[in-house]
Amino acid sequence: MASDQAKRKLAAILAADVAGYSRLMGADEAGTLARLKEYRRELIDPKNKQFRGRIVKTTGDGILIEFPSVVDAIRCSIEIQQGMRKRNADVPKEKCIEFRIGINLGDVIIDGRDLYGDGVNIAARLEGLAEPGGICISQTVLNHARGKIAFEVEDLGEQALKNIVQPIHVYRLLLGSSPGQTVPRPSEPALALPDKPSIAVLPFQNMSADPEQDYFADGVVEEIITSLSRIRWLFVIARNSSFTYKGRAIDVKQVGRELGVRYVLEGSVRKAGSRMRITAQLIDAVSGAHLWADHFDGPIEDVFELQDSVALSVAGLIEPTLQAAEMLRSAQRPTDDLTAYDLYLRARAAAQSWDRQGVLRALDLLKQALERDPSYGSALALMAVCHQNFHVNGWGEDQEAIREQGVEYARRALRAAADDPLVLGDAAYVLGYFERDINPALALIDRSLELNPSFAIGWVRSAWLRLWSGQIDLAIEHFEKSLRLNPRRKAPASFGIGVAHFFARRLNQAAATLLLSLQENPNWAPTYRFLASCFAHMGRSRDAQDMVKRLREMTPVLIPTAEHWRIPEDREFYLAGLRLAAGEAG
Repeated sequence: MASDQAKRKLAAILAADVAGYSRLMGADEAGTLARLKEYRRELIDPKNKQFRGRIVKTTGDGILIEFPSVVDAIRCSIEIQQGMRKRNADVPKEKCIEFRIGINLGDVIIDGRDLYGDGVNIAARLEGLAEPGGICISQTVLNHARGKIAFEVEDLGEQALKNIVQPIHVYRLLLGSSPGQTVPRPSEPALALPDKPSIAVLPFQNMSADPEQDYFADGVVEEIITSLSRIRWLFVIARNSSFTYKGRAIDVKQVGRELGVRYVLEGSVRKAGSRMRITAQLIDAVSGAHLWADHFDGPIEDVFELQDSVALSVAGLIEPTLQAAEMLRSAQRPTDDLTAYDLYLRARAAAQSWDRQGVLRALDLLKQALERDPSYGSALALMAVCHQNFHVNGWGEDQEAIREQGVEYARRALRAAADDPLVLGDAAYVLGYFERDINPALALIDRSLELNPSFAIGWVRSAWLRLWSGQIDLAIEHFEKSLRLNPRRKAPASFGIGVAHFFARRLNQAAATLLLSLQENPNWAPTYRFLASCFAHMGRSRDAQDMVKRLREMTPVLIPTAEHWRIPEDREFYLAGLRLAAGEAG
């Protein structure tokens, strides 16, 4: 019925928030709240009334206002920002309260006094794109306001906004020095983003009282830049460009535009007695979203060792975070606008499901990527890994053909990108699994880790190769190193550590660790095989039978040839337990 339908209308929506609100509150909670109340009483409320706005809602650091026209919304936002500039003129930079404002014209849903819908959501996302003290508007707002009020804008192009299906064309208002005035400001055009992920590492702030600690902060940044440069799929801005921002108050979105990067890493260094704390945060320079933050502590007796340790840790943690961010960004692109890189990212995400349908989906996406770029080393290497996944799980009828194809893709990947640590690691893993002589694969993985010591997946690959060759203690060491570099993704390493304990005949530890890995990844047939064998050797017949039952639901290959386990005694111990479990299960 009509009465049940949501009430809608077209409205101009202004969304504003305080830039750096958490920092301001942390430094002076009472003073910040008092000044915010003063600004609202003396500036925002009068301007809102003057331009016929209706406050829809307020939060601690934000406000949402509805206007009858975009002209009123723009005039109000300009006068608020100009008024705030006057109030901040004599205030220390670290205490300045600055608003970011976004304006959109769109269809909204009315619910009492509240408003919902994309018309509101886009305004909020535009506010997130604005710089402190700035205003961003949508193409729709520009179209309706131009010719009715004098203002100049900077074209920021189409922007992919979070949870908004279609990209939105965004413009930044260029504000003059007096209320109501907008004039163009001289500015360099934004650099185009490169065709692969890009990052700038800004100089870290020295938060210590000792100015001589600047050398340590600069050294940390230089080591991080060096470590990130080893990630071949990442475009890293050189030190001499990023250090031009040293000592300056910066806006990461402006840095992104000026340097042509999507991501920015910033941080600080603080000395306390004989210890040093380094904090770092990774920011999406397009949206302003914080993707990752962490801190690192250590003694300063050996400065260079501490710098190296922090750099390796930061690079190791950033790599999977950037990869996840890139996968999410690619997933939000329209399917009719995919590049080989987008297809590869989607394939990598699908392959990480570790189930048959996910790997099949990955193979299909990789075929499309290789049709566009037959020499795409990373795609060829992932194709090889997917074939190894099919073989080890017993998926597919012609296992020998799968083996041959996996080896061929690995070799093609090496020919295409023999100096890429990711390609070297994936190819080493596949060739070490399929080929009789494991030594060439060990040489490849050593080369991979030499090129990029902070490569978490590389340490996992190395650990498996050591385990297949019978080096149990070294394998555990490498699995644990991968966990330190990437503690968010535990399943591959915990599975490997469980298998290592199994071959070391530490069956109780093996069972506990393997069961833990199933919590993160319940789709991997080899885990059930090792648990079945482990339980059988422990005399836990019922548990072994349960594992066999699950295996039969997942794969036609209950007992594999297991030729990649190079130590005959280990291989026979594994298979004997599986045969015992299968016999008991009937």
